[in-house]
Amino acid sequence: MGVIVDGRRRLMMNNDKKKKESMMMNSYFGNVLSIPFGGKPINDLMEKPLSELVEEVREIVEAAATEEHFLGLVDWVEALRPVPALTRIYCETGEGPCLVVSSGQRFPESKVDFGWGKPVFASYHFPWGGDCGYVMPMPSPKGNGDWILYMHLHKGLMEFMESHFSHVFRPLSWDYLLY
Repeated sequence: MGVIVDGRRRLMMNNDKKKKESMMMNSYFGNVLSIPFGGKPINDLMEKPLSELVEEVREIVEAAATEEHFLGLVDWVEALRPVPALTRIYCETGEGPCLVVSSGQRFPESKVDFGWGKPVFASYHFPWGGDCGYVMPMPSPKGNGDWILYMHLHKGLMEFMESHFSHVFRPLSWDYLLY
């Protein structure tokens, strides 16, 4: 599982020059992301208490949630340029499905207007062509605190979610968006 970490806040520094640079970062259009990841055998996932697994995920994320980590990524990208790069989890061919968990909770889609009005719905889907799935919670365009959870998963995993959690998840419909 990979967890997307937003680097914008991690690159906010304390001295005056860096404050000016971090203000410029706020107007930057694009992603400043890292996707640290780890894996566990299915037996560990089934046998270990959830609190232990959560702690392991926290440790993975914490390692990437630093200014030093993102400054290192900036250096790495600059050294690699113009060669395209892709995070390793999207290329993994391990013993089981891989999954990236992200968040679109702060994306200001309600403030986007390309000249034909505000969007009724926004999706963060981008098909990268790999086998790795992802889960992206997004705020409902209704503004009522609901989430729209976009899931791009292997068929078996999606069937599992639908059969075991239909009491939690409802399919998104046009009626929901309008009413």
